[in-house]
Formats: sequence, C-alpha cells, structure tokens
Amino acid sequence: MILSQLGALLILLADVYAVIMILQSSEQMLHKALWVLLVVLLPLIGLIVWYLMGPGRKPF
Repeated sequence: MILSQLGALLILLADVYAVIMILQSSEQMLHKALWVLLVVLLPLIGLIVWYLMGPGRKPF
C-alpha cells in the first residue's frame, strides 16, 4: 500500500513539473491549454505523451 501511495505521489509531482514546463514554453496559449488538459485529465498517459512530444525543451 505504501508503494502505491509513493507511486501516486511521484506521478503527481511529475505532472506538476510537466504543467509548469508547459506553461513556461513559448507555444501558443491554445496549445499550452490543450497540453495541460491532457496532463491533468490523463495523469500518467498525458505525462508520457508530453515527455515524448510536448512543447518546450527536452531534458534528454
């Protein structure tokens, strides 16, 4: 149970980071809003899709 709570917390922190990075990107506001919606509505899948294809600098 503790492990699942830790996983949920890590996903939440990663989603918050993704939203901050999306909002700081130079994309148009509409694109930012769509990315934020994707990350918020589908936390894990949205995070993975944003990491691979989203706006902003890539950390890799």
